[in-house]
Amino acid sequence: MRPLTTDETKTLFEKLAKYIGSNIKHLIDRPDETYCFRLQKDRVYYVSESMMRMASNIGRDHLGSLGVCFGKFTKTGKFTLHITALDHLAQYAKHKIWIKPNGEMPFLYGNNVVKAHLGRITDDTPEHTGVIVYSMADTALGFGVTARSTAEMKRLQPTDIIVFHQADVGEYLRAEEAMF
Repeated sequence: MRPLTTDETKTLFEKLAKYIGSNIKHLIDRPDETYCFRLQKDRVYYVSESMMRMASNIGRDHLGSLGVCFGKFTKTGKFTLHITALDHLAQYAKHKIWIKPNGEMPFLYGNNVVKAHLGRITDDTPEHTGVIVYSMADTALGFGVTARSTAEMKRLQPTDIIVFHQADVGEYLRAEEAMF
């Protein structure tokens, strides 16, 4: 387990900024303890510094994971967020969208969100920004990227896509072996 390089940190923070904006500082400088990001086998983990120090006594080949897996780096150097980061993203999200009960199952099966399923959305959400998808009961279901701005969504047809699917909690069942 090693610290991220400057380029890796920049790539990770750019991806996180899409969803939580300047609230990234709240992930690192927490009131309870200092947290950091560490890389193990192309996966980025969010872990407390005290836990990281304890794990430094374990060999790299024997350490499976540590902390919360936020995502992984692809072979081309891009960063992909995993659904395991949802709790932290939802806590600090700038833009949110709530979908109606009839739209929950299609989203949880990996489909995009259409306008007919829109319950409500954060005001002034721009196009191509990260949003956290909630049920109407305020349960975080996943995250995605907006296809249109809030102003444009008002003029769309019910079957037009408003959020492109990125990850959802259904992945815990669909892609269990690929996650960890």
